[in-house]
Amino acid sequence: MEGGGGGRVPGPGPGPALALRGALMAASGGGRLLAARYREAGDDSLFVYDCINAEKKALGNKGQDGKPTDKGSDDILAFAFSPSGDYFALTDDSKRLILFHTKPSWECVSIRSVSRRCTSLIITAAEDKILVADKSGDVYSYSITEPQADGKLELGHLSLLLDVALSPDDQYILTADRDEKIRVSLAKAPHNIVSYCLGHKEFVSKILVIPNYPDLLLSASGDSTLRLWEYKSGEEVYCCHLSSICGPETTKTDQKYPVSRITYCCQGGYVAVLCDGISTVYVFQLDAIAQQLVYRQQISLKHKVWDIAFEEMGDLWILEEDSEAPLQLYRPCDGQWKPVTEDKGLQKMSKYLQDNWTVFEGFVGAESHYSSLYKASFDNMAAYLQRKEERLQQQKKKRQDLQCGSNGQTKKMKTEESLL
Repeated sequence: MEGGGGGRVPGPGPGPALALRGALMAASGGGRLLAARYREAGDDSLFVYDCINAEKKALGNKGQDGKPTDKGSDDILAFAFSPSGDYFALTDDSKRLILFHTKPSWECVSIRSVSRRCTSLIITAAEDKILVADKSGDVYSYSITEPQADGKLELGHLSLLLDVALSPDDQYILTADRDEKIRVSLAKAPHNIVSYCLGHKEFVSKILVIPNYPDLLLSASGDSTLRLWEYKSGEEVYCCHLSSICGPETTKTDQKYPVSRITYCCQGGYVAVLCDGISTVYVFQLDAIAQQLVYRQQISLKHKVWDIAFEEMGDLWILEEDSEAPLQLYRPCDGQWKPVTEDKGLQKMSKYLQDNWTVFEGFVGAESHYSSLYKASFDNMAAYLQRKEERLQQQKKKRQDLQCGSNGQTKKMKTEESLL
């Protein structure tokens, strides 16, 4: 999930989010985390964590960097499971990083302060660090083995960071920013920049290193494109213009399609994409040999979609702003995803979300989180030419007035001379 909180730099705002890992499902709304083992029939326990009740770090009015801080809400901005599902980390609008151990039961391990509000986080494959990207353009690492230790600055951009990713072997850190750039850095020496993936025309909203094809990177942007890269060399190998697929769904000719979510299923190489403000999920299949995405299906929903997540075997979960049915489950059948209603896991998790709907209702009908990231363009030349023409007209009129005044004075002198 991505988010931003009442900050000085515009960025994606917090919103309801969903994550799956093995038998675990986590969902968030506002400052509340809900988690359960949705596939275990005998376990009906629900873990609920409210950030408003989390320990307030004793830093006075200063953050970890010693600079004054402003008080934020407790809305959850970003979260992630570790690859094994043993750990779960989240950050909130009050600039806290909260680490949980999930097995044998959920338990809060530590609460630490972060320097800036965060936009994205990821846990390493070795499960020894959490990498946190923030709104000032920095990435900090936080130890899991030393859960009380302060963060370490790893790298920095000059622009708002929107996503952070890792290669499956933890050797490369990939970062995406508002200024159209994707940077690839060595994890052991982040100051060593391996490459830039350049080609997007707007902010890069999401990046994903393909787990079973670890040399390929998938990126999405406010320029309405999905792109594949051989990221170690920075070479773009494929570009898909979403307007050619999503276009028939809207009537606006200038419609933009910023991708807010990407989820990937290794089983079959399927990619599901969610565009901000569009109640449709688009499904592609990765052709790794041809290095391209093949469009397979669109799933149209009645309500706005907040988040999407694949299970390991291909079931697609959809979180939407519907109090009666907040979760939808689609299952692959003959290459197409079809809705499923008779599923015990779906029924269990839907009931949990319905019982806690009050934390979600504030996001129903919310405006786009990404519109503020687009850079405004101005036709300065037209305004300049208009002002120049006005100045020329003023100067011309002034010369004419002076000339008229001069001619009048000359006639008066001649008249006086003739009288003498």
